[in-house]
Amino acid sequence: MSEEGHPVQVVRLDKKSNGLELNLQALAEICLNEKCRERPLCIVSIAGDFRKGKSFMLNFFLRYLYHVSRKQQNLKAGEVDHEASDDNKENRPTESSLNHDGFDKDWLGSPNEELKGFSWRGGSKPETTGILVWSDPIVVTRPDGQEVAVLLMDTQGAFDSRQTIGQTAIIFALSTLTSSLQIYNVMNNIQEDNLQILDTFLAYGQLVLDKSSEKPFQELCFLVRDWRSPMDHPYGYEGGASLLKEKLKLDDEDPDSSDNKTRKRIESCFEKKACFLLPYPGERVSVEEGGPFRGQISEMKPNFVEHIRVFVPMVLSPKNLLVKKIGGEVVNGQSLLEYFRVYAETFKGEKIPEAKNLYDATAEASNLAAVANSKNFYLKSMKDICGANKPYLNPKVLEQKHNQLLRESLNMFENTKKLGEEDYSKSFSDNLMKDLTSSFDEFVEMNNSKNMFNMWGSPLIMLCFWFLAFTLSRIFEIIGIGPLANLFYLQATVCFISIIAYLSMK
Repeated sequence: MSEEGHPVQVVRLDKKSNGLELNLQALAEICLNEKCRERPLCIVSIAGDFRKGKSFMLNFFLRYLYHVSRKQQNLKAGEVDHEASDDNKENRPTESSLNHDGFDKDWLGSPNEELKGFSWRGGSKPETTGILVWSDPIVVTRPDGQEVAVLLMDTQGAFDSRQTIGQTAIIFALSTLTSSLQIYNVMNNIQEDNLQILDTFLAYGQLVLDKSSEKPFQELCFLVRDWRSPMDHPYGYEGGASLLKEKLKLDDEDPDSSDNKTRKRIESCFEKKACFLLPYPGERVSVEEGGPFRGQISEMKPNFVEHIRVFVPMVLSPKNLLVKKIGGEVVNGQSLLEYFRVYAETFKGEKIPEAKNLYDATAEASNLAAVANSKNFYLKSMKDICGANKPYLNPKVLEQKHNQLLRESLNMFENTKKLGEEDYSKSFSDNLMKDLTSSFDEFVEMNNSKNMFNMWGSPLIMLCFWFLAFTLSRIFEIIGIGPLANLFYLQATVCFISIIAYLSMK
């Protein structure tokens, strides 16, 4: 299932500054891919302690998403859909309905199929460093007909021996800022330090709330691995919901405590919160005895497999996918590139930036993203009108088209939701105007190069050519060579018509 792509490291930790270093070229190849450059994105990230199976879980995500995408493509090609219509149900499906959902039941594939995609293995050494993104955006159609591109993001495990708490917080913050679904992978239970690492960047979220009606983050899902107390909270989504409610409960005896503030911020900064409890997968998964484990379902405990069969569609089925939004505006590949670029500059140090600095960076990125999308609209539209493969266009008509598209592009920028004050966006609007004007000059030069009079020089040359061709046609007619006379007469006629056409355009 993984032959369509491969993991690409887009962010690494800089050993000199202990901050982040962005591989802009690698990220651009993904974000500007035709599958996601202009499509809304669903960005699924997984973060948590190192060596706790994050990359392992992402490969189940890959298997499911490719299964869904291929089935949808087959349906569009005319195959019969046997899926029971369930689009009108609100919120998440129940676990029982998912287990009997014909659309999802066969996505796990063959019991002996190896699990491929993101690199994973047992042991104590970290496998993922920095942030990795799957190179192939997976296009999925939601029930409302909207096509979205799903990006999967893997993050370096927290609290390994080579990583400071500040670096852990930076990786977690960046993945949460850029994802629509952040899966927090924890072992055995939700501990207090799991919540505290969230608080390192939730001050930014609180600042966004103070300045905007939009919540800064979308969905946080705690995935508790090897859950050991099913008698207190049963495995799955319902047990996870009761555990999360218990863990986020405020302490009434000390209402002003830092723990209470953290819980209040988590509650207010995320649009949705969920939790899922997974059982132990079996010794074959965690201890490589009897040869290396390749991820075959047949070697996992049946109870674990059944809950994986439920959990993955619960977060990734087309009707549950969340489109990434920042400041209320949908993020596509073009704009995600701008956000990553600005955030990487902001996270250059070892510590999480101050909330104001992070807010300012997001405001800058949201304006740059709006500029990029508006400029892309202008360039794409102008190429359709007078691109390299288009014929020469009357300069007056070209200028009219430019003025129309310039207004539409500027309106597009103004109507895009952005963080920051209106005065702040004015400079970006002015720069957009300059960029589009400069681009128009390039289109004018390209259009002029297609003018045959520019290629042949002055129209006077064409007039001389017409006179010569006409004279030769008369000479050959007099001496009785009809074919040559007709040929030169035709050339003279073409020249004459071209001169008339050129003069009419002036």
